[in-house]
Amino acid sequence: LAFGISMSWRVRLGNKPKPTGWESIEPSLDFFEGKLRDAVNEPHEGKRKAESQWPIHRIHYEKNRYIYELYYKESKISRELYEFLVRHKIVDASLISKWRKPGYEILCSMSAVNKNSTNFGTAAICRVPLAQRSGRIAPSQLTGCVSCASGDGINGGPIWWTDPHTLWAPKAKRKGGPSKARTSEDDALDEPEDPEVAKRLKALRGEQEEQDLDPAVAARLNALRGGDGPTPPQPTAQAGPT
Repeated sequence: LAFGISMSWRVRLGNKPKPTGWESIEPSLDFFEGKLRDAVNEPHEGKRKAESQWPIHRIHYEKNRYIYELYYKESKISRELYEFLVRHKIVDASLISKWRKPGYEILCSMSAVNKNSTNFGTAAICRVPLAQRSGRIAPSQLTGCVSCASGDGINGGPIWWTDPHTLWAPKAKRKGGPSKARTSEDDALDEPEDPEVAKRLKALRGEQEEQDLDPAVAARLNALRGGDGPTPPQPTAQAGPT
């Protein structure tokens, strides 16, 4: 993955002058780069080749979503700073552009819509709404995303392999009818039918929350992941997109 092995932004930027507001996002960029580096260097024993890439896709999504929301949703960074990030490939302009189009609001990765990435020349399975799928529901082997189809997301983002199975398996299987009282049969649906799949998902969800992280970055990351953490100090509001 190009975004997983690209040169550090610090090396690329060198001593180039930074736009006003850079200092407000620099700690977050440092954090995401560190997480990406750790994911790339993490031992892959016990994982399938594709599964070793799943954390990279998710970290890439979270970094770009962080900048996207600061600029397009909250107007907390200037157009000059945003364009600087795009120009120096610190953010994924293609992915952010997709998020602004109907149907792609929570797209997990550009790889999911790159038809050359799949054996059958189609988009990844995570682009198919859960209610339209049949058989066993599982994460995309390409990205680790369960669903990034509009209407399927959790807390404004994709459903990832790390999200509790109870949040997405019921949505896929109990479609088309009114809500009913929970039964023992419903409880059985909260885990994948295949024991091996359940075991692998449990192991792959073994990520621990980051420690020793700047509180402001931690709170915003927590919000991106659907948490209820406190609102972090925000960059000063600046002229937003036009």
